[in-house]
Amino acid sequence: QVQLVESGGGLVRAGGSLRVSCAASGRTFSLAAMGWFRQAPGKERDFVAAITRVGAYTRYADSVRGRFTISRDGAKNMLYLQMSSLNPEDTAVYYCAASKYGMGAGVGEYDYWGQGTQVTVSS
Repeated sequence: QVQLVESGGGLVRAGGSLRVSCAASGRTFSLAAMGWFRQAPGKERDFVAAITRVGAYTRYADSVRGRFTISRDGAKNMLYLQMSSLNPEDTAVYYCAASKYGMGAGVGEYDYWGQGTQVTVSS
């Protein structure tokens, strides 16, 4: 089992920056990749970004590419999402996820989930 705990959400003005973090514990050596998803009220949970455990290969949703950066610290079992040039459309609960198989973009491709952290961008 793997446990994921997000932190770092909050309120930020449009154009600002924010970093959310995810602490992983448990059988992290069994993971192939970790990622971030987000869910706005009344909408589906959407892929944001992912990174592989080995090689640190990354992929991003088109909506955040160039504005968000995913990174990890393997020694600390930490995952980060640095968000810049935020706009109100980025407002959502951000979820950390982990996959045993790869850095897919589908919710069903991830095996473990955190509880989420709220990010609110004011106009």
